[in-house]
Amino acid sequence: MKEKVILAYSGGLDTTCMIPWLKENFDYDVICCCVDCGQGNELDGLDERAKLSGAAKLYIEDITDEFCDDFIMPCVQAGAVYEHKYLLGTSMARPVIAKRLVEIARKEGATTICHGATGKGNDQIRFELAIKALAPDLKVIAPWRMTDVWTLQSREDEIDFCKAHNIDLPFDMSHSYSRDRNLWHISHEGLELENPANEPNYDHMLVLGVTPEKAPEEGEYVTMTFEAGVPKSINGKEMKVSDIIKELNVLGGKHGIGIVDIVENRVVGMKSRGVYETPGGTILMEAHDQLEELILDRETLETKKKLGSQFAQVVYEGKWFTPLREAIQAFVESTQQYVTGEVKFKLYKGNIIKAGTTSPYSLYNESLASFTTGDMYDHHDASGFITLFGLPLKVRAMKIAEAQKNK
Repeated sequence: MKEKVILAYSGGLDTTCMIPWLKENFDYDVICCCVDCGQGNELDGLDERAKLSGAAKLYIEDITDEFCDDFIMPCVQAGAVYEHKYLLGTSMARPVIAKRLVEIARKEGATTICHGATGKGNDQIRFELAIKALAPDLKVIAPWRMTDVWTLQSREDEIDFCKAHNIDLPFDMSHSYSRDRNLWHISHEGLELENPANEPNYDHMLVLGVTPEKAPEEGEYVTMTFEAGVPKSINGKEMKVSDIIKELNVLGGKHGIGIVDIVENRVVGMKSRGVYETPGGTILMEAHDQLEELILDRETLETKKKLGSQFAQVVYEGKWFTPLREAIQAFVESTQQYVTGEVKFKLYKGNIIKAGTTSPYSLYNESLASFTTGDMYDHHDASGFITLFGLPLKVRAMKIAEAQKNK
């Protein structure tokens, strides 16, 4: 009986070629698994394509809600942003995809998982660290790193390989951006982006929205509610998290929100340039941040920002299934207990403009913050506070003056 391999299958040219390649070089029964994280119409026609390519079976696993609830929301609540700009769209998706691949491998009694990530990228690390953490006994095949066996070096080579195996599929020689899409974002790499001196060709590139210049001349008000750090409604309509992100994607795309051009530092040591579209995610994170401003005290907020940056790096490096991620997330979850309230903002030409935030747990006290004197604040108290708060500075200055005098 042949061993089984689970192929992380997208239906694209690379993973289509891998089906006959795995059968020829390893004599596996190839079971394809396409994990749906909200890719949309990219999944159309996959069943027929997998069978034509020689797959023994195809799983199409919709994990969109799990992705949103258990992977996206912890990152939103942590304020996890990699290198100040990247909202971790691909990074968050890889561990949940790997988790499902392992589950299918167990169900099928497979011995191996195969992925199509390249040897230069971050995704090979994310997939394989997750597999090591969840199923250390499973073998991993990464064809793009096996240059002695995987001899296909170009799109043309792959198309010729398909034709030689009587796989007549709608792939052509045209070159486009290298893209990764899920419900949270879409990334673009390649073509003119490979030279940082080039301006992105946004008219040719954008999928989820428009540039701010092409957004409507009129702004649009949006109201969101949160309970314990989780979004619950948009403009009075309650929805689950995945539907809220879908709705925000439409609104954000319309108004040119969430387009980021970044040169980032990959885990493997090189810099790479990409353009990310994250319209709904950008709005969701900003709305959550606005609400936290009212509710968290200064020291908790400062600590959370530091840990949020570390959380982003942990996720970016593929270390989701680690004690460190669990520990940081536990801290973050403890801060979300009172992050409840309503956020209103206006979307206008790439901007998210505050229009009012309220919460029953707000620490903002109008009588304290007002320029008029309130009952809770005695101005005379500030004198003693400044004396004690500035004491180290005063003592240092006195000691320096004394030392200079003694010279």
